Amino acid sequence: MRRLIEKGLMFGGLVPVASPALVDRYNRALKHLTGRTTALSDFHIDLSGFSPEIGDEFDDLNYLNVNGCNRQFILLTLDQKRAPLLNMAFSTARPILKAFIEENESALFALTARDAVGGELANTVFEVSKPSRLFDIRQITVEADTTGAHVADARKLAEKIEVFRTRPDAWWDDVLIAEMIGLAKRTGDVTRNPVTLNRMTFPHADFWTSHFGGAYVFHRVKAPFVVAADPAVFRADQGVTVPVHGLDQSNAIARALEVNGLAEPIVTARNVDAAAILRQKMDFILVDAAATLGIDLGDTTRSDLRHVARQLGSALPEAFLGLGDLLRWIESGGTWPRLTSEHPAYFHTLRGARGEARDLVNMMLAELAPLDVRQLFICHKQLFYRLYATWSEPRRQYVADFLEREYQVDKAGTRTALFGPEPGMEPPPPPPPSAPPSARSPRQKSLVDRVGPWGAVKRRN
Repeated sequence: MRRLIEKGLMFGGLVPVASPALVDRYNRALKHLTGRTTALSDFHIDLSGFSPEIGDEFDDLNYLNVNGCNRQFILLTLDQKRAPLLNMAFSTARPILKAFIEENESALFALTARDAVGGELANTVFEVSKPSRLFDIRQITVEADTTGAHVADARKLAEKIEVFRTRPDAWWDDVLIAEMIGLAKRTGDVTRNPVTLNRMTFPHADFWTSHFGGAYVFHRVKAPFVVAADPAVFRADQGVTVPVHGLDQSNAIARALEVNGLAEPIVTARNVDAAAILRQKMDFILVDAAATLGIDLGDTTRSDLRHVARQLGSALPEAFLGLGDLLRWIESGGTWPRLTSEHPAYFHTLRGARGEARDLVNMMLAELAPLDVRQLFICHKQLFYRLYATWSEPRRQYVADFLEREYQVDKAGTRTALFGPEPGMEPPPPPPPSAPPSARSPRQKSLVDRVGPWGAVKRRN
């Protein structure tokens, strides 16, 4: 993992905490939230204030995430907004924390200038001992304040000021005036410089969770379903009333994506260089095949990979051949390749459709087609790191060099090119009216009219 750390591909973007003042603020917040403090004089923190160094010190990587739900957080600086979120238990935590910071940016800037802000992503579920508990998490409320309770005191002072202004005899209420003066000493003038944090509540959208071996829970779609690494655990829980599919049930997953309109073929997506994406996926498949055969990757170029393909001959992976057929159709026309949902290339040909669940779908597709290491790294880092540890040394070097060269230099541009613009909160626009058959090109007719925009999806399981 050292190679990934040196290239900024692991623990990259963490915020350093090195000054005694910041360490002291962090410790006050940590003591307030967990009853513990760190003896470290410097460390790094992620978006939530979690520090891998402190996790090692405590021998507890969940010191801010007890039971894997109701995650606590510590904010020392607005720079944390751009940091990654480590040890995710729920994929919804990162967007919620980012939205909270962006909504309260001015207040957090003022508050973190003199104290740490600590809080919790609170819901009514305090443990996830069985899968059905996941469905009980309906909304997340962000609760936050400084360790000195500046926000709570500011609210109290604002309420007392309102009483003072509206009650006719307040001028003679010495107790009220004394309370206002005492609060003002801690909060300052809240009438001129209001300090408050909006209490924000978010619906718990479709999500991935690390619980029970990992599962994708789509509970807010038209036809809810779950895709789980260990589906037997979910099926054994009578409280789970939605269909549960294993990661190996490609037909059932493909149907669920189709019914809910959650994915789209790369070849029909707008403003995307489908040929370039497919060609890169084919390269990654060849890299895996070469590593399996012990072929030295070294400074492998695309020309070298073509030589690997020639070496493999009839032993070329089915996924490579299927993507090759699709690439040939894009570039030169001909027969539309019928890639069923059981074909090893099938999930390589899809990406998440625009909408709130787009990133979650891309995360699941990365796990269903893990040979595309670029998408795996972007969409599912925890799985990427786990698989990376099992790869041969030449493959690790090739992948690390590729990601440093092709992704690190323009992360936002790469994500947009692969997956489209970042999804907003607004619903997607209605699709444009279909062109009449006579106005479509032969290639469009082959795709849309003959097999539909999804290609062939078998109907067996």
